[in-house]
Order: sequence, then C-alpha cells, then structure tokens
Amino acid sequence: VVSFEVFDAMVPDSKVQLKEMRVDGGATANKFLMQFQSDVLDTPVVRPEYAETTGLGAAFAAGLAVGVWADVEEVSKMWKSDRVWKPEMVAAERERCWKGWNKAVKRSLNWLDDEE
Repeated sequence: VVSFEVFDAMVPDSKVQLKEMRVDGGATANKFLMQFQSDVLDTPVVRPEYAETTGLGAAFAAGLAVGVWADVEEVSKMWKSDRVWKPEMVAAERERCWKGWNKAVKRSLNWLDDEE
C-alpha cells in the first residue's frame, strides 16, 4: 500500500497522469502481490520480460556511453512486457483496504519508547 502513496504523490509532482506502473525485481514473481498492487492503485501493473533491470540499466548506460546504441529511444524500444495485471477490486473494497492501512499505521506510531 506504500506504493499507493508514492504513486499518488508522483502525479501532482510530475504533472503527468500515470497510466501504468512498471515493476521490476524479485517481488514481481509474486502474482498475488502484483494483482494487489494493481487493485490498490486502480492502475495496470506491468512486469518486463527481464525482471532484474538494475544490471540491465547499467549495461544500457555503458552501451550508450560507448555508442552501442544511438540514444535512449533506441534502448527503450528493447523493453518488452511479460505480463500485465489489471485492476479487479471494486472501489468500495479499495477504500476499505486504504482505511485499514491508515488505521494500522496510526496504531503503530510511537510503538517503541525513545530508550528502546
């Protein structure tokens, strides 16, 4: 649900309406998590064919630096989607989950004393 807060903050900051959330990394193997993200965000979640993109990004940067690819646009054309999760959760359930998340966060504040 934290991704909802980040996703929600990005729209006013960027002044761009986001149409999807692209994900990467090991957690993308969890189909339940990806569907839940899509449901909570009410936005499609897209996993690339190659999920571990940190190393791939470094390779692309190096290739751009030495002229393997002409520009970022050429590199971006190589990105391919593996799977897309579309929102299935009804708005009332999404709101219930969001309220529950905020309630849990409030209850956890000041959990530990400063001495601990």
